[in-house]
Amino acid sequence: MKIIDVQNSRPTQDGAGVNIRRVADFQRLSLDPYLMIDELKSDNKADYMAGFPAHPHRGIETFTYIRKGGFEHRDQMGNKKVIGAGDVQWMSTGFGVVHSEMPVEGDEGLHGFQIWLNMPAKDKLRPPQYQDSTDSGLPVVSNHSGARLTALAGNWALDGQAVSSPLQGLAASGAIADVELRASGQAQLNLSAWEQALIYVHSGSLTEASTCQLLRIQGGAEVTLTASEQGAGALVLLGHRIGEKIAHMGPFVMNNEAELRQAVMDYQAGRMGSIS
Repeated sequence: MKIIDVQNSRPTQDGAGVNIRRVADFQRLSLDPYLMIDELKSDNKADYMAGFPAHPHRGIETFTYIRKGGFEHRDQMGNKKVIGAGDVQWMSTGFGVVHSEMPVEGDEGLHGFQIWLNMPAKDKLRPPQYQDSTDSGLPVVSNHSGARLTALAGNWALDGQAVSSPLQGLAASGAIADVELRASGQAQLNLSAWEQALIYVHSGSLTEASTCQLLRIQGGAEVTLTASEQGAGALVLLGHRIGEKIAHMGPFVMNNEAELRQAVMDYQAGRMGSIS
């Protein structure tokens, strides 16, 4: 595995005061097509119960994955779903989405992610799209070396075993998986079809990185992930670089400042809709 760089996620707040850890790059676009990875992990309700009240997006795709606890999602398209442990949800916001994500009451705590992918300029104003896994579930494949891969989006191969998520069509051929490794376990992944490859360690540690660290590695090859003696859990995020300049302001990601101003005006005029 050729490591390009290692980044630490940093504590911050978003929504109505939710404590999260974040890795983001809206300047150099080193994570392209990914823009931001937010992790919410806490057993303290005060860290997350304020949630994410109604807010807009344009020009990005949001991907939510819950490992523990749950959120209720609502949007102006009429979708109302509880995204619980083991489920994912994807929105290709295009022209615009107004949505809310509010934590579900419970005592188990919350561990989940929201990931932003950029959209190419040609798709930024298309109608929004929505998918989730609440009805279909997500496929899981294991090996004899102590690895378990859950295909969250796209197509995967673990030690030659192919598996496909029901969520397909992410921007820039994005593919996301959760790989869990027992102590000293190994997983061989074929990344030859993708230019960009990111690994975010959410539990335990790999031999190359610890919890809350993001590895950016060279794509286009096979890689082997090896856990430390404490085991590991990591998100693997793949895709192709879009390679376009962006303009970013809050929940909007466009290609220039004029498009950002138009996004604000469209939202304020109600052209993105509202949650009933």
